[in-house]
Amino acid sequence: MLFIGISQFLFAQNDGFPKETFPYQNPNLSLDQRVDDLVSRMTLEEKAGQLMYTAPAIERLNVPEYNWWNECLHGVARNGRATVFPQAIGMAATWDTDLMQRIGDAIATEGRAKYNVSIAHGHRGRYQGLTFWSPNVNIFRDPRWGRGQETYGEDPFLTSRIGVAFVKGLQGDHPMYIKAAGMGKHYAVHNGPEKLRHVFDAKSSMKDLWETYLPAFEALVKEANVEGIMGAYNRTNGDVCCAHPYLMKDVLRKQWGFKGYYVSDCWAIKDFYDGHNIVKTAPEAAGLALNTGCNLNCGNTYPHLLKAIEEGHTSEAEIDRNLKELLPTRFRLGLFDPFGTNPFDHIGPEMIRHPKHIELTKEAATKSIVLLKNKDNTLPLNKDIGSIFVTGPMATHMQALLANYYGVSEDMKTFLEGIVGKTSPQTSIKYRQGALLDEPNRNPNDWFSGVAEESDVTIACIGISQLIEGEEGESIASRHFGDREEIGLPQNQINFLKKIRSKAKKLVVVITAGSAVSCPEVYEMADALLYVWYPGEQGGNALGDIVFGDANPSGRLPVTIVKSIDDLPPFEDYALANRTYRYQRTEPLFSFGFGLSYTNFKYSNLKLSKTQIKKGESVSVDVTVSNVGNYQGDEVIQLYLTDMESDIELPKYALKGFQRVSLQQGDSKTVTFEVTPEMMQMVNENGERLIESGDFKVYVGGSVPSKKSLDLGSPQFLNSEFIVE
Repeated sequence: MLFIGISQFLFAQNDGFPKETFPYQNPNLSLDQRVDDLVSRMTLEEKAGQLMYTAPAIERLNVPEYNWWNECLHGVARNGRATVFPQAIGMAATWDTDLMQRIGDAIATEGRAKYNVSIAHGHRGRYQGLTFWSPNVNIFRDPRWGRGQETYGEDPFLTSRIGVAFVKGLQGDHPMYIKAAGMGKHYAVHNGPEKLRHVFDAKSSMKDLWETYLPAFEALVKEANVEGIMGAYNRTNGDVCCAHPYLMKDVLRKQWGFKGYYVSDCWAIKDFYDGHNIVKTAPEAAGLALNTGCNLNCGNTYPHLLKAIEEGHTSEAEIDRNLKELLPTRFRLGLFDPFGTNPFDHIGPEMIRHPKHIELTKEAATKSIVLLKNKDNTLPLNKDIGSIFVTGPMATHMQALLANYYGVSEDMKTFLEGIVGKTSPQTSIKYRQGALLDEPNRNPNDWFSGVAEESDVTIACIGISQLIEGEEGESIASRHFGDREEIGLPQNQINFLKKIRSKAKKLVVVITAGSAVSCPEVYEMADALLYVWYPGEQGGNALGDIVFGDANPSGRLPVTIVKSIDDLPPFEDYALANRTYRYQRTEPLFSFGFGLSYTNFKYSNLKLSKTQIKKGESVSVDVTVSNVGNYQGDEVIQLYLTDMESDIELPKYALKGFQRVSLQQGDSKTVTFEVTPEMMQMVNENGERLIESGDFKVYVGGSVPSKKSLDLGSPQFLNSEFIVE
């Protein structure tokens, strides 16, 4: 009650502003009327100030200050206590859209709670607002990119489905208000290298642009009504992404009908004259960005707008137009309405790290873990096992839970803690770190392999963390500005594992990473191999559940893991040729969509509603999935489509549907997919979408329909064909 009382007092006092009210403060007026009224009352200087991410207060108009910059990639970030969910790439590995929508809703609830608490105490700074600059729906085309961990993987369909679900959860379904404002970033064709992002021109064919790089953004705009789009640092095909006439005007506003706001990546407009060198001065840069529709400047260039008007680079009319695209988001959030008008004003601090949210992040972490190998049913372990040795640089490494863009929690569960918490009292557990993160031990004495020899099972927690991979300036152990020059594990960890393997009776390897780590030596050495990503605050407990059989692994890879860097084109090459499972020419180490279970699944009775259709018609696909193993488990059923006849190069397979089902031992379920005309469209060299006549093949199974997947243990996939007349 104290919290609500404070909030009511502050709202009643209008933050100390005059008590006179204006039409823009009347919720009964239309949104356009309210925006027009507010803009009409501002001076030119006041208008320009509102186009900055640090929008100042306008006391005479009762407009409070507002900082647009906030983050919630996998939980409310950079603002203290919050539920820490698995990193985005890990959430994508769940292949669970219902889960993603629930996570988005939980994050929005905590965001509202923290916002309400902040303004009740007079705090309106960075990371305290309701405009969250998430999710990142860039395509993870190359494992060397340090920020790939922020994405939902390499596939445009999976990225679209996960991204739409997250934004819908974040923004909610209230008819008048949004709980929080989501954002699609970084628009467009942005995925490394980090060192070059302020000067680089990402050259993409129109085919790759429309087939791979744009679909997730389009889905967020058209299906999720995302409030914001962030322009990337780089140029795309010659034009800077924060002043790109084609991408911002022709595609985003005209073709897709985007009604939200466009923001520059932080200090990206400065790059116009201090990186890309397309203009000479800050006023020119400000005018160019504004004229092209960059509504909000994260950075320090828009203070030059008044000078830009004086020099003829832009006009007050352009400022008005941009404000009218920007301000509706604050109205839809209810930030100009009397307290209590919107249903989210009463969300209090008790919702921050609510027990339901903590359980939700554990569910997400558990579902994200991918089992890559399980020789002779090494896992799950018996809780009454005699002795366990836990070792490796990631076993107690907090950064391996947090990833980047993170909040903090008072209950972070490391892998060691999760394992210890699951064992019986009589089980002997020993822990030694054994190895440093990415350099040889300075003390050469081997004080660890002997413990492995004495133990019934050794669990080696190895991998990388945000210290090695991440954004340009944050990964303090990176030698490549957050990117990775090599895609394997640090050599010292491989050497450490070899010593362990030479002594261990059974070796369970746990790999942490936010990207595809090439690890053929590890696969050969491990009896069981688990890929756990950066699993968030409950990652240790999730691992404990998996290792000891309280949960069955059900994560699936959202990326292809190649055998070596020799299988990749140059990092700076943005063409999709020989990239991702859709165009990969070489056999991977692990296929996209792959993941094992403690149980076994079987596919049968694949049926198509039609085998011959006309253009514009859909095809229904039925398939029966059976749990023929010894455990309850979740299977991720995946549908891929191949256009068998085309004059241009098309994907070998393209994901067009997936469903997660839970089956008890011995149970079966028939699931149905609809292959729509949109799914049958190909993209030609001009970026045009069209449906060709000819044969199409449908594959349904538990991974990409490749021999490699079958060799590693995926269930036999099924296929059938239909003809489009």
